[in-house]
Amino acid sequence: MIDIRDAYRRALHDFGERLHLVRDDQWELPTPCVDWDVRELVNHLVNENLLAPELLAGRRITDIAGMYEEDVLGDDPIKAFEVSAQNAVEAVYAEGALTRVAHLPFGDVPGREYISELFADALIHTWDLAHAIGASERLDPELVASCAEWFERTREDYQETGLIAEPVNVPEDADQQTRLLAAWGRVPAPRSGTAARRRAPR
Repeated sequence: MIDIRDAYRRALHDFGERLHLVRDDQWELPTPCVDWDVRELVNHLVNENLLAPELLAGRRITDIAGMYEEDVLGDDPIKAFEVSAQNAVEAVYAEGALTRVAHLPFGDVPGREYISELFADALIHTWDLAHAIGASERLDPELVASCAEWFERTREDYQETGLIAEPVNVPEDADQQTRLLAAWGRVPAPRSGTAARRRAPR
């Protein structure tokens, strides 16, 4: 696997590239995440970015849950994302971030595991955003491989907690990206009539 910090940084970069393609008339389009339109999906990721430096500094979610408004995008969603992403990336590269305990709602985990979860969320939501706005859905193959390797070890925990939708059946010869998306409950095609349960924000 590539360095998880690099993987997270690259996933956020790729999300940002899709975000810059969102037209003014696309913010209310539905996404594969049930109940989330494009703006709500972006808001979710920005919220995660804002929480990352706090949690990687050892703070508890109960201490910071009220720090951010429900809508953290304001009048400039792209700028809100870029600033939050820069701060989140700086936090994961900070000394001790990989080994410091992150106090998450479902329990304490090492920083490396928390960053892995942030990476996976950013990668999958990159596809969600691309799918919603009609942009390229092809994810970075190296990031897909890295996420697939990590998720293979953790998928049972994710599915048991209901954080993701039930896996979708795909042909045995499907490529790795299709298999990964299906494991997260995503249906790569068609755009209409399919949806995946949204992940609860952390």
